[in-house]
This record gives sequence, structure tokens and C-alpha cells, in this order.
Amino acid sequence: MLARLFPHPLLSLMMVLVWLGLVNKVTLGNLILGSAFGLIVPLLTSPYWPDRPKVARPLKVIEYILIVLWDIIVANVQVAAIILFKPNASITSRWVTIPLQLTSAEAITVLAGTITMTPGTVSATLSADASAILVHCLHTDDPDAVRDQIKSRYEGRLMEIFQ
Repeated sequence: MLARLFPHPLLSLMMVLVWLGLVNKVTLGNLILGSAFGLIVPLLTSPYWPDRPKVARPLKVIEYILIVLWDIIVANVQVAAIILFKPNASITSRWVTIPLQLTSAEAITVLAGTITMTPGTVSATLSADASAILVHCLHTDDPDAVRDQIKSRYEGRLMEIFQ
């Protein structure tokens, strides 16, 4: 019964929290409206999620989020330094191909989103067979180091979470 009412409990909770963050005010009315969204949207969309992603190690999700937040802060400082202090002629933008070991569509989506959220890098495209992702770097002298960092910091952790 409870599983039918809350087909995606984490999505429901996230929707309530995102709603409260969007309205920027915690009131009883906003909590009720956010809870209604958190109930109705997952119920309406659950038929379209026949194979829900399985999170193998939920505590690793928290670790992953903290690492990504730290990397976003560090990358913001690095990008600001590049923009403010590096002459345009010495900025070396590069395309880097990241071969993927991830097989889950959800994990690949999280990886692509993480890369794009981190300032200085953008996920451009995924290969047709989902074996590699093309990433644009604002500035790097060593594309192999960028590839290795993405694989070790993000892909390895996502494999632990999703597979």
C-alpha cells in the first residue's frame, strides 16, 4: 500500500525540498503544496519508470555530493583566475574524450550533469553506443589528466553507487 502511494519516495522528498527552496519561505501552505507536488508528480510519472535505477550504496551518494560541491567551489576559483589573469592567447581549450565503464543510463546522466555543473568543463555529446562522452575544457595543458580525474573522482564513485 505504501509503495503504491509513494512509488518514488526519494523523488517525493526531493520535490518537497526543491519546492521549499524555490519559494524561499517555509510556511504551512508551502509545505502542503510541496507535499502535494511530491505525491502527485511521482504517481503520475511512475508508469514511465518501469526500471527504476537501483542505488547500491546510498551513503556513497552523500560522499559524491560533497565531492562535487567541493569541486564546483574549487573550479569556480580556477575559472575566475583564468578569466581574470590569463591572456586569451595562452588559454588552451581542448576537447577530451572520456571512455566510459558506466552502463546505467542514469549513472551516465549524472556524470554528464556533474561535468557540466563543474565550471570550466561541459559535456558535449555521448557516443552512439554510450561508450564515451566528449567533454570541452576551458583550459588544460594535459587532456589525459582531465580524463583521469573525471574517471577517478566521478565515474568510479558512480559505479559504486549505481552498479
